[in-house]
Amino acid sequence: MLTSDIAQEIVNETMTRLHRNINIMNASGIIIASGDRSRINQFHEGALEVIQTRKPLLITKKDKMQWQGTLAGINLPIEFQGKLVGVIGITGEPDEVEEFGELVKMTTELMIRQSFLASQSEWKQTFVTMIIEEWIKPAPNWTFIDQRLDLLQLQIHPPYQIIIIDMKERNIQNQALIDRVTKIVGESNGLVGFLNANKLLFLSTGLSETKRISNLSLLKDALQLSKIKFTIGVGGKVDKRETTYISYQEAELALLIESREGEVTFYSDIEVQALVYQLDEDIKRRYVNRVFPNMTHKQIETLKAFFSCNLNITETAKILYIHRNTLIYRLRKIKEETGYDPFVFNKAVPLQLAVWILEREVPRK
Repeated sequence: MLTSDIAQEIVNETMTRLHRNINIMNASGIIIASGDRSRINQFHEGALEVIQTRKPLLITKKDKMQWQGTLAGINLPIEFQGKLVGVIGITGEPDEVEEFGELVKMTTELMIRQSFLASQSEWKQTFVTMIIEEWIKPAPNWTFIDQRLDLLQLQIHPPYQIIIIDMKERNIQNQALIDRVTKIVGESNGLVGFLNANKLLFLSTGLSETKRISNLSLLKDALQLSKIKFTIGVGGKVDKRETTYISYQEAELALLIESREGEVTFYSDIEVQALVYQLDEDIKRRYVNRVFPNMTHKQIETLKAFFSCNLNITETAKILYIHRNTLIYRLRKIKEETGYDPFVFNKAVPLQLAVWILEREVPRK
């Protein structure tokens, strides 16, 4: 509990405020931290007396010879969770140091508590990350996962869904970001942890559709307020935990296919594109070469704009900064060269598929 590193940090922090030498002794009376490094590892008999009585001990210059390894000052018990974990000593005339002895004791116990909570948080987050990493595998070790969930006293319920936050730029530490996201989504609503330096994953569990959408909206707003450059990919919901890896793969595909900064992409919105993306590269290449044998870059960009505007001539002409007659001419030219009419739905679909394939930069022969 009271390690040498924590004790020395307390000594350093306290001495900068008091300008007095500080010693910290462990439960055996050994000095484990001091402003006077030569005293470290020495036995402090006064500290042993404090440990035995659990009461402060004042030592004057007259009676310091009575206690081995001591100097004039005050020594006080350090307690944590009802247990005595050590002793803190302040060097100086007892009349001078006694007045702030209790304050130093209280500050020391507070710093130990903060260190303990930080270590507990770090331990818990390590377990959460281990669970997440195992859970999203195609064949997880459920015994491994269940054991750690039991240690964390967590219960996970369906449906399950993976949400990935891909960050390009941020000025917030990992744990601070995890704490912020956890507060937004709710500690009992899933697990939050980093997959790597730039990807934060939220394994959402047991949430209704309304709550899920609300969480995503709050999360997006919080990331924007924090000046974080991000994109969010959302996989589909699954009812069996064994199929959670599918939701993870879908969230990754959502990020890969439609990665717009500051936006949320649902796999369900790009599912057709995702199917195209997962086709064999040779099949995609042959398809593009057949549908677009001699298409120019301008014609492809025209089709992309036309499809993004839901086949609306006026809107497409506006975003391309061309006259509607010019647009109509281009689209008719595409029909002549490809045999597919962009104005007719079942003829436009093959063109749209070819555009999606080209957006994934499939090389053409």
